[in-house]
This record gives sequence, structure tokens and C-alpha cells, in this order.
Amino acid sequence: MKAGSTDVFVVDASAALAWCFKDERSDSSQALLTRCETEVMHVPALWFLECGNILLNAERHRRLTHQQIQDNLALLNSLDPKIDDEAAMLTFGRIYDLARRHKLTVYDTAYLELAMRLAAPLATRDTDLKRAAREAGVELIDA
Repeated sequence: MKAGSTDVFVVDASAALAWCFKDERSDSSQALLTRCETEVMHVPALWFLECGNILLNAERHRRLTHQQIQDNLALLNSLDPKIDDEAAMLTFGRIYDLARRHKLTVYDTAYLELAMRLAAPLATRDTDLKRAAREAGVELIDA
């Protein structure tokens, strides 16, 4: 936890990757990145796999260069997110049930469930996840 910080929030891959692609950056995505300096960003363990896969595909499709990927990986690593390992154990119960109820993928539901469990706001750019968060009473952060 960062010194003096008591605020926490959850960030999904769609929100985090806006920091990595120039054409997806916005004032709100940059404000979210700044928030990482004073608050604790929480992510389910799958966040790293999702981000890594999207960046790898961006390189394969020549959207980003290898050096840009390396720079983005360094940025994401520097954020020192708090990794939640509980989601894997909750997949066949709570997460599955939430995914069914809110018509989400199990992957996206891991972020929703984490935000609910922590009573923390969620940063996402995913339309379906935003809808589900609203339905579940989870505060959203503009990303």
C-alpha cells in the first residue's frame, strides 16, 4: 500500500490499456493514471494476462512497436497493483453466478466481483461491465 493511502479502486484491462495507446488516451484516463500515485489499484490476477495478450496482439498487428510494448509493460509494472488471488477460487461459485445474472463473461465478472468485495469503485471502458456495475450498485470511475 502506498504511504498514507487509504483509498482503493479496481481497474480492468480496458481502462489500463488506454494508457498504452495514444489514440485511446483521454483526460479521464490520464486522471486515473495519476490516481495510482496516491491510491491503491487492485486487480484480479488475470489482469496481467489480459494486458499482456492485448499488447502482444498490438505488436503482432503492428499497432505498437516492440519498444513501445516494452515501455508500456514497464509502465504497467511500475503501478505496483495489489493482486487479488481469490477470484480463481470464487470462479465456480460467486463469479459464475454474477456472470449469469449480469450477462457478462467470467473474465469481466472477476473485476466486478472484486470491486463488490472491496466496496471499491471500478474503472472500466467496457460498456457491458459498466452496465453490470451500475446494476450491482458499484461506483464507476470515468476511465
